[in-house]
Amino acid sequence: MNDQPSNWVARNPGESALGAVNWVGLRALYIKEVRRFFKVQLQTIWAPAVTTLLYLVIFTVALGRSGRMVMGVSFADFLAPGLIVMGMLQNAFANSSFSLLVGKIQGTIIDYVMPPLSTAELMSGLIAASVTRAVLVGLAVWFIMLFWPGVHVGVYHLWAVVWFGLMGSIMLSLLGLLTSLWAEKFDHAAAVTNFVVVPLSLLSGTFYSVDHLQPAFAAISHANPFFHVISGFRYGFLAQADSPVAIGSAVLLAVNLVLAVVTYVLLRRGWRIRN
Repeated sequence: MNDQPSNWVARNPGESALGAVNWVGLRALYIKEVRRFFKVQLQTIWAPAVTTLLYLVIFTVALGRSGRMVMGVSFADFLAPGLIVMGMLQNAFANSSFSLLVGKIQGTIIDYVMPPLSTAELMSGLIAASVTRAVLVGLAVWFIMLFWPGVHVGVYHLWAVVWFGLMGSIMLSLLGLLTSLWAEKFDHAAAVTNFVVVPLSLLSGTFYSVDHLQPAFAAISHANPFFHVISGFRYGFLAQADSPVAIGSAVLLAVNLVLAVVTYVLLRRGWRIRN
């Protein structure tokens, strides 16, 4: 019998046993998730990009040809940044709300909870993959808009584009993870998409300036975190926004912190996963 003291130390569930950060496992999870959506990139990247561009075509043909100006720029230039980030938000949610949910439905959830990954590492890998998909969709839409007649999507403030794009994508990734924890079937996730994500996206000032709304509706718009994403992201392209970008940054940071804490606590407890 070996008399040497064992290096094994009992750990709590969800606590990594491979040092401060299991970089190998985190990288493996991230690559797995990216490969999953990239194998069907026609559906996960290019189809959303085409759908977003259809919004641009429809609204510019219907409203833009009359020479309409919004915030001192043409309606097409006003509309384009909001469409880019709206596509990013919706796809970040779609990606993160799928992984754990399909694992629960197909009985493969053990592939996520059994590997030696801490709760924070599991969250980080899933969120990073969702943000990657959102960025790819945003880049695809932006690249096509560069060559779209009558649309100008030159970047004035790169930091605002990066910051608000990432903050919005992370926010929807966290919301998607919460949805995947709560949902028991695809209908539940679709309900959140149809009754939460899509309405908040469409009522976020993507297609209009909130300055033209009645005070009560303008106040409601400012309470919508999606509005701050759209306004700040648009600021990066137009150098002007519907609300102060500093306030929008603070609101999004606070919302993301709250969502991250709630998601971490529920995921660590195995809520609706460990039955």
